[in-house]
Amino acid sequence: MTSRIAVDLYSDTMTKPTEAMLRFMVGAELGDEQKGEDPTVNLLQEMVAELLGKEAAVYLPSGTMCNEISFAVLCRPGDEIIMDRTAHPLHFEVGAPAAISHAQIRPLDGVRGIYTAAQVEDAIRPKNRHSPRSRVVAVEQITNVGGGAIWSLEAVTAVCEVAHRHGLSAHLDGARLLNAVVATGTSAAEFAAPFDVAWVDLTKGLGAPVGAVLAGSREFIEEAWLWKHRLGGAMRQAGIIAAAGVYALRHHVDRLADDHANARRLAEGLAEIRGIAIDPELVQANIMLFDVAGTGLTAAEFAERMLREHAIRFTVFGPTTIRAVTHLGVSREDIETVLKAVSEAVA
Repeated sequence: MTSRIAVDLYSDTMTKPTEAMLRFMVGAELGDEQKGEDPTVNLLQEMVAELLGKEAAVYLPSGTMCNEISFAVLCRPGDEIIMDRTAHPLHFEVGAPAAISHAQIRPLDGVRGIYTAAQVEDAIRPKNRHSPRSRVVAVEQITNVGGGAIWSLEAVTAVCEVAHRHGLSAHLDGARLLNAVVATGTSAAEFAAPFDVAWVDLTKGLGAPVGAVLAGSREFIEEAWLWKHRLGGAMRQAGIIAAAGVYALRHHVDRLADDHANARRLAEGLAEIRGIAIDPELVQANIMLFDVAGTGLTAAEFAERMLREHAIRFTVFGPTTIRAVTHLGVSREDIETVLKAVSEAVA
């Protein structure tokens, strides 16, 4: 199926390594990363720890592992994790907080994936013998199901202040943190500073094929290594894939601005097509949601038609809601191709 896709807006996870990244990977110096002997993995971990302003970091196969290992370290069985109702661990991690940490989730009704410090204050359980213990507050930056909304530094600082005042830990799901960095000019270290733990994904818009890096205090990372082993995370000569992360952090961060510009152009073009409903002003980074109800098509029908007739892939996000995500593999010319195809498809 994917071999016939001309423009893939399904997700920024569809990125592939560039030729320059592949050459860099082939030349990586290798060792046993579980023994701390892979110099490329060590370099990547040091780079991310410095990027996020934390003491140490650990390279992991995925962002989901970053979330779940973080929760496993920070929670005890029966504890409660506070997050938005649209957050990734609640919907797309196969119930892992319950299965691995034996913790439950307290969902908050935020706006486009962003909740307030006041909501956190209200959600924290009183200490008594009948209630679960509120243990962690989790923030997703940028939001996914929320349509790519960016948390402001003021908002995350306020949320973390409430968490810490009540003795909770603060966890930053930074799957697309660097998109927020590029879009706002706020550094990754500034965004991560209020949090006890934070991570960044190396795939998605950065274009690496594998991996994410979880950062925190040295004590936290030592505990995280134990959970990495428990979850089967021994990767041995992992420098060959960690090298892609090193290359991405050196060469692919600033170019995220291109993805944001392409997303804005796509949103503005879609807004001009009859039957498509989208507010371009809500597109802050590389993710957008738009509604196709006015075309007379369901989201599934629209997506199927675009794929079958134009080899363009979107994500169905609701009965009439479509998600589009720009990334390293989507050019400005591709955006114009998509707009022309959508116009034809809904005519």
